[in-house]
Amino acid sequence: MDEIVFRPLHTVACKVRCSSCNLREICLPVGLTREEMAHVDSIMVVGQRKVARGEALVHAGDRFDSVFAVRTGFFKSVITSSPGRQQITAFQTSGELIGLGGIDTGRHEVDVVALEDSQVCVIPYGELEALGRAVPSLQRQFHRHLSREIAADHEAMMQLGSMHAEERVAAFLLNLVHRLETRGFSSTSVLLRMSRDEIGSFLGLKLETVSRTLSKFQTDGLLFVRQRQIQITDPVGLKQVLEPAAA
Repeated sequence: MDEIVFRPLHTVACKVRCSSCNLREICLPVGLTREEMAHVDSIMVVGQRKVARGEALVHAGDRFDSVFAVRTGFFKSVITSSPGRQQITAFQTSGELIGLGGIDTGRHEVDVVALEDSQVCVIPYGELEALGRAVPSLQRQFHRHLSREIAADHEAMMQLGSMHAEERVAAFLLNLVHRLETRGFSSTSVLLRMSRDEIGSFLGLKLETVSRTLSKFQTDGLLFVRQRQIQITDPVGLKQVLEPAAA
């Protein structure tokens, strides 16, 4: 059992310089000066790990020793309850951090699985802590990431607790498109890396409800669906699903 729980979480294939990464303006070192970035490059040992589609980056119960910054690809975080029921709690894409939930207990709390062939930067947490003390602006940025994690959790709770199905699906699509747009992708078109079943797990909806809602949105002229490709044809109308009073 110990061999499973305490197995190494990563193999560092090569070191990566944050200063030369094209994601630095949306990832952890955003806003650092040239001198601060040089300090980060000299101290923080960052390795890359490739994760094939369907492969787990970490498992719940693994010892926490690193956080991971998504370089390419998509991941899902999954909690498995005692009866074996799975609940997706988050989707992560490039520039976002994975593994923050393990800071408190020293163990990863969820399974994190790649939705497509992906790549992450491996950031040893001990070195990140030391660097945060040496570069206060990096520490402040890390705290912002933690704050966004909390805000995202609150938003997910609100969706599950107070929104009906159409609002949940609309909010999910708008959030996903916004996140991808900040990474240089289209503001109206998205290729879903997750299945409708996985979307339903995240939103607390059945697969049939997600499919039926997408079909309704297409009938209403809000979007066009072709398998996993979604083209938002009426962004204003889709936003008004969340603001019925303004419709």
